[in-house]
Amino acid sequence: MVDQNALKAIIEQVLTEMNIGNAAAAASPSAAEAVKAGETPAAPAAEGVVKVDDGFIPDVSEIDIRKQYLVENPVNGEAYYDLKQYAPARLGIGKAGARYKTLPVLEFRAAHSAAQDAVFSQMDLEFVEKLDLFVVRTMCTSKDEYLTRPDLGRKLNPEGVAMIKEKCKKNPTVQIFVSDGLSSAAVVANIPDLLPALMQGLQSYGIDVGTPFFVEYGRVGVEDEITELTGATVTCDLVGERPGLITAESMSAYITYKGTVGMPEARRTVISNIHKDGTPPVEAGAHIAEVIKIMLEKKASGTDLKL
Repeated sequence: MVDQNALKAIIEQVLTEMNIGNAAAAASPSAAEAVKAGETPAAPAAEGVVKVDDGFIPDVSEIDIRKQYLVENPVNGEAYYDLKQYAPARLGIGKAGARYKTLPVLEFRAAHSAAQDAVFSQMDLEFVEKLDLFVVRTMCTSKDEYLTRPDLGRKLNPEGVAMIKEKCKKNPTVQIFVSDGLSSAAVVANIPDLLPALMQGLQSYGIDVGTPFFVEYGRVGVEDEITELTGATVTCDLVGERPGLITAESMSAYITYKGTVGMPEARRTVISNIHKDGTPPVEAGAHIAEVIKIMLEKKASGTDLKL
C-alpha cells in the first residue's frame, strides 16, 4: 500500500502542476493581469482554497470557466480572455501535445457526472411539500419508465386527475405548476426564488392565479391536459431542462394560451436558461409574469405571439 504521506505529496504535486494548489493560487496574478504580461493566467483562487492536508481535494466543478484561460504563450490572449467573459464556453483550455490538459478533462468529466445525476436523481418530495405544493404524478411509475416512455409523462394518472379536480381553483386566469422534467436539481436550485417572484409579479398586474402544484415525472405535454382540467386561460409549466455540460440546474417556463390536448408545439412560448449563471430565477419570475400579461392582452402564445 502507498504511504499516506507519500500519497498526499503526489496529490499536491499534481494540483500544483494543474495550477490549483494553494501555493500556485497565492503566488499567481489575476487572469487579466497575467494575460497582459504575456503569461498563462492562473486558475481562479476558488480552485485552490482547500488544502489537501484538510482531507479534501479542491472541487473542479466550482471553477468558473469564463475566468479560466490555459493557453500558453497566446498571440492575443487579452482579447481572447475578454471574449470568454460573454459566455461560459470551453474555449482557451490549452493542450498538452495533441491532447487536452488534465484540468479541463477533469472539469468535463465532473460536468458530465453532474448532468447524469440531475437526470437520474429522484425528486425530493419533502422539499416540494415544504414549498406548500401538493404532488400529482403522471402515468409513469418510475424514473426509468419516465426516461424510456415520454408518452406516459404527458398524461396524468387517475389519482392525479382527481386531486387536481379536488384541490385546484376552477377556471383561473393563470394556472402554474412545477415539474421535475429532466433535472430535479434545477427544481431545487431555482423554484424557491422563481415561483414566489412569478406569483408576486402576476399579483402586481392584478391577474387571477390558480392553485400551484407539483407534477412528478412530468413532460411538457402534460400542460395541455392540466389546462383542460382546470379551465385556465394561460398555463405555465416550470420544468427542469435537459442538463448540459455547463450547468445541470437550468429551468424553462413553457407557457400556452388556451392550450388543448394534441395541439402543435408551435403554440408554446418558452423562456429558457433560468439558473444562477443565466437568467437568475427572481429576474426570470418577473419576466415570465410580464410575458403572461402580454399573452392575455394579445390572446396568443407561441409563434402567434409577437413580443
